[in-house]
Amino acid sequence: MSAIDLEANFVGLFTALAQIGRHDNGVGSTRLAWTREDLAARAWLTDAADQRGLDVEVDRNGNLWAWWGARDADVVVTGSHLDTVLAGGAYDGALGVVSALTAVDGLRDRGTPLGARSLAVVAFADEEGARFNTPTFGSGLMTGRRDPATVLSRRDGDGVSVGDAMADAGVDPGGVGPDPQRLARIRAVVELHVEQGRHLVDTGHPVALCSGVWPRGRWRVQIDGEANHAGTTRLDERADPMLVLATAIYAARRRAQQGGCRATIGRVDVSPNGASSVASQVTAFLDARAGDDATLDAFAEQWWADVRAGADAQGCRARLEVDSRGAATAFDAELRARLHRRLAPRHPGLPAIATAAGHDAAVLADHVPAAMLFVRNLTGVSHSPAEQAEIDDCLAGVVALTDALEELIGA
Repeated sequence: MSAIDLEANFVGLFTALAQIGRHDNGVGSTRLAWTREDLAARAWLTDAADQRGLDVEVDRNGNLWAWWGARDADVVVTGSHLDTVLAGGAYDGALGVVSALTAVDGLRDRGTPLGARSLAVVAFADEEGARFNTPTFGSGLMTGRRDPATVLSRRDGDGVSVGDAMADAGVDPGGVGPDPQRLARIRAVVELHVEQGRHLVDTGHPVALCSGVWPRGRWRVQIDGEANHAGTTRLDERADPMLVLATAIYAARRRAQQGGCRATIGRVDVSPNGASSVASQVTAFLDARAGDDATLDAFAEQWWADVRAGADAQGCRARLEVDSRGAATAFDAELRARLHRRLAPRHPGLPAIATAAGHDAAVLADHVPAAMLFVRNLTGVSHSPAEQAEIDDCLAGVVALTDALEELIGA
């Protein structure tokens, strides 16, 4: 495929996907799992796969597979996800799926034979977890990292459960769970993703290999106080959970700075959420990440001690639940070395960088050889409309992914 055809092919696919869920003001996109927008994106992928003669399948966990080759053969997997955070950027997840489709076209244009293996472009379900607080949902269920009993009953802000949302989308929630037979056929996973940070911008490289993923966790803390009148209730007679929330937010920042972690309370639900009422209950969601598991566990323990002390001081009750906890991931050393040898001629000094962001490839890495490629993000901003990648960098990523897949499918 010529450079001009490659660019036109990539831009056509990327532009069509970017329009789905795009806000009316043109700033940001929202495609939450199992919503109309998410289903439209899945229909877009199905149509793109049909145009390429790929065999489309939805697995028991709602992951969408587009097969080049036989479904029952050993397979090399690529792709990413289609869902977004609220008001997210255009590249997160989408870049990996579009690049995977474009890479299939490139392999065919090169005349690359499949050999005995198949190649599958996969869009993993609900990677972001933005609607139900269920990150890496589809890959986590497939590998057994997630327990269906703990996630299917979770509800979004409108009270809709995960199970009901899946059923409405045509996926049977009663069938979700580990898929060891599928995992056993996977010979390698390569996920391309826009970088979520500034390493490549600062070092001048358009593409990098990922060495590993920091451990991460999400915690839900419920703080119960006592509803009362904001004007008539004396300060010393209040049990105000909002003050405990303030303690939780400040403690997260302070403990993270002390331990070299990243910690964020980015979502809060308040009841009754009235301007003239003392709140009765606050539910806050903590996202935390660190360079190693011991540091993350120490951070979480210290932060929770701070929150409990704050609740006691305000006459409130606090309860903590672990929504998810992912261990540190080191991507397969042999696969990384092999891909580095293949990619280095086009990318001298190809860097290898770690990331604090979670990915489906990291979930699969506990079970199969997995690797990731990053494409330079000019702003370094992610989970925001300010996320940005130049077309030349995206095309460099597509070519790198094509080279990587060509290296793997013939082995």
